[in-house]
Amino acid sequence: MKSALDQRKRCALPRYGNYNCVFRYLLEKGVNVKCILPPEITRKTVDIGARNSPDFVCVPFKTLLGSMIEALEAGADTLIMPGGACRLGYYGELHEQILRDMGYEFEMINIAEYGDLGKNILKIIKRINPKAKVSAFLMAALDAVKMLDYVDEITAQMYQNCGFEINKGEYKKAYNRFLSDMFRAESRNDIEDGYKRVKDAFAAIAIDKPEHPLRVGLLGEYFTIMDPPSNLYIEEKLADMGVEVWRWLNLSNRQFKENSDRNLHVRIRDLCRYDMGPTSTETLWSAKKWAEDGFDGLIHVKSANCTPEIDLMPMLQRVGQEHKLPILFQNYDTQTSDVGLMTRLEAFYDMISMKKRV
Repeated sequence: MKSALDQRKRCALPRYGNYNCVFRYLLEKGVNVKCILPPEITRKTVDIGARNSPDFVCVPFKTLLGSMIEALEAGADTLIMPGGACRLGYYGELHEQILRDMGYEFEMINIAEYGDLGKNILKIIKRINPKAKVSAFLMAALDAVKMLDYVDEITAQMYQNCGFEINKGEYKKAYNRFLSDMFRAESRNDIEDGYKRVKDAFAAIAIDKPEHPLRVGLLGEYFTIMDPPSNLYIEEKLADMGVEVWRWLNLSNRQFKENSDRNLHVRIRDLCRYDMGPTSTETLWSAKKWAEDGFDGLIHVKSANCTPEIDLMPMLQRVGQEHKLPILFQNYDTQTSDVGLMTRLEAFYDMISMKKRV
């Protein structure tokens, strides 16, 4: 006879960067369901999604579909699809239809169908688990937001410093141990202990950073820039070249900290008066800020055919021209290779390093 825990729904969200530890904690501690973690995204994930997707749809659609298939194969009986401000908001219905045409049986909870998340969060919780306790969810949500903040803080700290470590690999080892702690966390104390351990570990790592290192800012499309497998680990590649890598766009900044259109627009009112789509304001804001702060280069990351980010390119070129700031425009599709990316990054690095010496 199955226990009550064994009878819980087996829910999964598509793999998204290093944030599934936060999703797992919120679902298991706040909604009392079993969270199925899809495997990390690989070329196989993208290939599975691409084979079953329309040819000209953007890469995030294909990646998310591949991750959902892997989640179902791993035993999930319920899929949760986050909403989105661009075409991502329509993907859930298409993904569900494709998966059902493939023969999968599951329950689909498409958050985009609920509109305003803040007003409908209780409906979503009760849809996932009618017996979920609101008090438990609120407590878990506070813990999950803190975990999210820690993940983004530690990720930023690593890529701003790991390129200058004396003993190569120490930052990555400490960072991976921190992520493992977050995936295993069962309480707020576990989260705080894991955070303290990684902060202590980072503080003990010897680095040799010049007074004025090469600084590169990453900006661009919401999904690709925050998911390392989707951008072919561009932050890690740049750090290995001895670059201090900055990325403003992460979930904690975007959703909880500086997500004020009015304040973001103050810096870029000479470039745009209206929000052009999902992360357009943040992309321009980051470009203008880093240009004024004297960064050595910017890299604009997006999936192929991402319309909002394509619309921004003329304005990014204007920022680059006005501040004499090199900008690399990097597109990703299912054929983008490590070799091709490395060739472009090495040429970009040579250019900005020579410019800095001059």
